[in-house]
Amino acid sequence: MIKGEGSQAPVPDANVPNTAPQRSRAAGKPRGARKAKAAQGSLSVAAILGFSAALITLILDQATKIYTLFVYDLPLKEPVEFAPFINLIVVWNRGISYGLFQQDGDLGRWVLIIVSILAAIGLSIWIRRTRAKLLALSLGLIVGGAIGNVIDRLAYGAVFDFIQFQVGDWSWYVFNVADAAIVAGVVGLLYDSFVLEPRRGR
Repeated sequence: MIKGEGSQAPVPDANVPNTAPQRSRAAGKPRGARKAKAAQGSLSVAAILGFSAALITLILDQATKIYTLFVYDLPLKEPVEFAPFINLIVVWNRGISYGLFQQDGDLGRWVLIIVSILAAIGLSIWIRRTRAKLLALSLGLIVGGAIGNVIDRLAYGAVFDFIQFQVGDWSWYVFNVADAAIVAGVVGLLYDSFVLEPRRGR
């Protein structure tokens, strides 16, 4: 008998596949990295707030326009005193908000449509990336208002404005819900840029 013969380890057969469990690549990744990747695919609270504001603004704008035009039939009843300082009248706006930069031809109308769509896309990307809630809300108001007025230009060839703010002989521009949302969004954007953004940088 050869000494130590019984203690020799068996030689593995090269033809037999290795059935030992292997650690998957996914399991080898740190848990924090997987959570960060999952977070990148989901919307932040600010983004949800911004897109919700855009959707609500769009719905309110189109609902008030459709009701005023086709249900209440304002073109046959104007002018209507809605409140002590608010009248309802019909104005077809071929410019931007509040009747600025009027465009008479189809070329100008399509330029405004394209510019508005591109602006809405750019601002939507900004909403998707920001974590600032007021900034996202303000951008959402602008996006919803811009899309609402684009729908008017496509459907009617001009934007339907019907709210007139008037005090005595002084009258403000005739506007709609989309215009009011855009102005509110711009005010919020300026406040965030000049007041809140410096605080976040500290």
